[in-house]
Amino acid sequence: MLLRIHHAAIICSDYERSRRFYTEVLGLRVIAEHYRQARDSHKLDLALPDGAQIELFSFPDPPPRPSYPEARGLRHLAFEVDDVAHCKADLEARGVAVEPVRVDEFTGRRFVFFADPDGLPLELYER
Repeated sequence: MLLRIHHAAIICSDYERSRRFYTEVLGLRVIAEHYRQARDSHKLDLALPDGAQIELFSFPDPPPRPSYPEARGLRHLAFEVDDVAHCKADLEARGVAVEPVRVDEFTGRRFVFFADPDGLPLELYER
């Protein structure tokens, strides 16, 4: 279960696809949803269990985000979870490709990476 993040804003290429991913696959609760006609843009506010939020935006023709090789800027977005292996299995059961579980060499905690529909790197990090 996703537990904690302060705030992140994400721009997606396909609003409905990303809306389904963040609400149905990751299980985030919709706080508010707005269409801003002047900008031809959707804004979806999503809540995590601790009250933190993700803002999901759509804009016409956003440029792709370079990721591999790693580009400067936001490297990934990490969510704290109770059990990485359980969450990994749940994501895989929902059709999400998830990398193998790894162990942080400095903290000894387990973590795993996967991607949102636009390839944004997401991480599950064990509490």
